[in-house]
Amino acid sequence: MLVSLNSNTGHRDFTATATDLPINPAGLPAAVAGPLPVVAYLGHPGRVAGLPQHLPPGWSLRRAAGLDDIGADEIVLIAAGQVHDVEAARRVLPRRSMIVALVDEEAPAEMVAGVLTAGADACVRGGQPAILAGHLVACRRRDRAGRWSRLDEQSRRY
Repeated sequence: MLVSLNSNTGHRDFTATATDLPINPAGLPAAVAGPLPVVAYLGHPGRVAGLPQHLPPGWSLRRAAGLDDIGADEIVLIAAGQVHDVEAARRVLPRRSMIVALVDEEAPAEMVAGVLTAGADACVRGGQPAILAGHLVACRRRDRAGRWSRLDEQSRRY
């Protein structure tokens, strides 16, 4: 006997539990996926040197000259991130911008908590390229899932 766990028998358009949401663009044909993600990083290039080999196919990594050089849909990676760096990024960048702070492996818990409280969507210790790439992909998925789930809210009247 086959059992289907967590099956969704009802059709719920544009909700977080809908089965037809393009949450993972890497699994869709290129014509449907839309623009591929760009990770714009601030800081020393040595901190992200091995990252491109661990990003999904089609993703790109580029060094931003400053906060004014970051596009609205780019994922922002602050290498050697400090609380004041994240605060400045949150002040300048659009609210929907995803910010990932990369801190030293030995960073104290207060630093991690401060960076997250300042507005970073994720904080990664150490900077192992595979782990960092996983956090960037997870941030992208959360962002896409959040945007799709808010589509349904636009038509509701309270």
